[in-house]
Amino acid sequence: MNSFVFEIGVLLLMAIVVGGWLFLRAGTISGARAREMVHGGALLVDVRSNAEFASGHIEGAVNIPVSELETRLPELGAKQGSIVLYCRSGARSALALRFLESQGYTTVANLGAMTSWAP
Repeated sequence: MNSFVFEIGVLLLMAIVVGGWLFLRAGTISGARAREMVHGGALLVDVRSNAEFASGHIEGAVNIPVSELETRLPELGAKQGSIVLYCRSGARSALALRFLESQGYTTVANLGAMTSWAP
């Protein structure tokens, strides 16, 4: 019985890890695709904190921390407009992507980590 419980625990842990990885990767685009979208008019949004943004960001990005996103939705423009999100690692931008999709935004992409922007 203990072996069975252990195996079930391992399977559950693997499912959580894989599910988390898939959650973070959903909607993720390459730096080249992100630059193409922004060049085409997409809004580039840095969802890191104000302090992180102040310490360096991608040129042309606006800073809307993920914790403030709900109250600052009007700053994103029309729900049909293109938006590219990024943060330090991709976790906060993945959360922001899911939130914006739940609010009816239709063209939202996740660059993930800010470092992915570089050619």
